[in-house]
Amino acid sequence: MISQLRGTLKEKLPPEIVLDVAGVGYELLCPMTTFYQLPELGKEVLLHTHLSIREDAHVLFGFAAKADRALFRELIKVNGIGPKLALSILSGMELADFVRRVHEGEVSALTKIPGVGKKTAERLVVEMKDKLKDWEYFTGRPQLMNLSQPAVASADEPVQEAVAALVALGYKPQDASKAIAKIEQAGMKSEELIRAALKAMVK
Repeated sequence: MISQLRGTLKEKLPPEIVLDVAGVGYELLCPMTTFYQLPELGKEVLLHTHLSIREDAHVLFGFAAKADRALFRELIKVNGIGPKLALSILSGMELADFVRRVHEGEVSALTKIPGVGKKTAERLVVEMKDKLKDWEYFTGRPQLMNLSQPAVASADEPVQEAVAALVALGYKPQDASKAIAKIEQAGMKSEELIRAALKAMVK
């Protein structure tokens, strides 16, 4: 089992990144909560990982915080929740927000995440309420371990990247484009656009 990876960030196109570890390029899928904390390309980071093994593929997931990885692992234990949907859930809501909504039984809020219908949301509340009963409502978030100084952002075509990221997370292309258009402002990076759009879409 691969527990963590420390390496140089070579590529990032939400929700996928490539991490160079001693000359080996690892492809990882990351929730947007991790993407928001990534440094610029060429910088070194450490990610906590989870390896998902299927008959047709081995998929590696990366997380800024161990708590996010722990929640991901709890999510994929729920009937009907696979790794892809778990990634969308973690991308659509901050950990503390998700825990709070599960504890309070806010099914309608959970259904705003793509791929989560009413039955799935109800199942999440029922099956995860007890599992998350000892989880605190985090007021902060452990920061990604950035092993070098961050550089000034220079995102290329942030709008297109943001729309592509939302589509990869399960949103329809037209809905993704509309969401980005509503919150777009000059100078925003792709990560900022994605974060603002997701926040608006799951209110």
